[in-house]
Amino acid sequence: MRLYIGIDWSQNKHDLCFLNQAGASLAQITIPHSQEGFWQIETIRQKLGIEVADCYIGLETAHTILVDFLWDQRYTQLYILPPNKVKSSRGRFRQSAARNDPSDALLIADILRTDHPRLQAWQPDAPLTRQIRAMIGFVGFLTRRIVALTNRQRTLLLRYYPAAAELFSALNIPIAQHFIRVFSSPQEAARLDLEQFQAFARQHHYTQYRKLPAILAKLHQPYPQADPGIILSCQQEAQVLAAILLEMIASKKTMLREIKALFARHPDREIFASLPGTGEYLQPALLAKFGDDRNRFPSASRVQAIAGTCPVTISSGKRKQVRFRKSCDREFRHIVQQWARSSLRDSIWANAYYARIRSDCDSESHAYRCLANRWLAVLWRLWQDRKPYDEAYHLKQRALRSQPRTV
Repeated sequence: MRLYIGIDWSQNKHDLCFLNQAGASLAQITIPHSQEGFWQIETIRQKLGIEVADCYIGLETAHTILVDFLWDQRYTQLYILPPNKVKSSRGRFRQSAARNDPSDALLIADILRTDHPRLQAWQPDAPLTRQIRAMIGFVGFLTRRIVALTNRQRTLLLRYYPAAAELFSALNIPIAQHFIRVFSSPQEAARLDLEQFQAFARQHHYTQYRKLPAILAKLHQPYPQADPGIILSCQQEAQVLAAILLEMIASKKTMLREIKALFARHPDREIFASLPGTGEYLQPALLAKFGDDRNRFPSASRVQAIAGTCPVTISSGKRKQVRFRKSCDREFRHIVQQWARSSLRDSIWANAYYARIRSDCDSESHAYRCLANRWLAVLWRLWQDRKPYDEAYHLKQRALRSQPRTV
């Protein structure tokens, strides 16, 4: 007999529903998020006399300790349901919008009971891939925080110290933050001469010495002076932000170095390293999103939908509407659009395709998304065949497909 287990996961506790093949509820429990709570799942399964191989488990997230526990107990029929699928199925049992955690667990179990032939069982990635994925996620978090803090710092500097906001190429480089910490007010910067500035640059390993006179001249240009009270209050915040940003920038650099070392050991490294326009971040980032299980994405369209690069088509009768896909992995979409943009530097095919579609797109972002959609189809094929990308071979195949057929 098959057993269908629906789990409504939360941070501190989990609601579970056990259904048989006829849809009858055999048990409903709430367990704490602890090792003792997890073992209650095993206790109930054993009482029901069901083998692990006959258990089908559904939940809405793959990134939790509970999933690791289930894999350790050799549950192979583990299904990760998209939250929008669960949300759209709530009318199965009631017409009102009322719901609770036990009812969601029942719904997940019933979806699994009726739809599991159309669902793909989730297989764990190798520890190396999971480690790369976790680090990529942290780098993404650091990047977003650095952007947010530098934007706040720029606004602050424009209020009391506009010269410091424009000295270097960007605020998210260490030399800019070191300068704000050491010369945190316009008065301190005004006393700075070229010899002192050169010594400061050497101390912080700034190599573009030819730019220093021009930077110093920009610093000594007359700017409107803020009120002394404003300078005093803003100066302290700017220094605090500089200290935080320096730590974040250093952590991001260290993390990228560790990701590079891990990526070099991955068996799929050659596939992702061969992609035009990818570098030390995008290569492992794309690998982390694809993972190791080739059955997870049975078609290119599946990965394109998850990444949000393909639109949603709504067709009914004579009415047809094509919409931007909102339900997707937005981090994945950001990664592949970055790849599409940077691929224009290295790929003849990407440049030709972008030039052809740009005039038909609403925006530059739309054009990059279309190009990313094509790149994902190419990458999916390479990933399935375990082959690196070859631009000459790709162009040759496209030329062959575009030739008219002979009768």
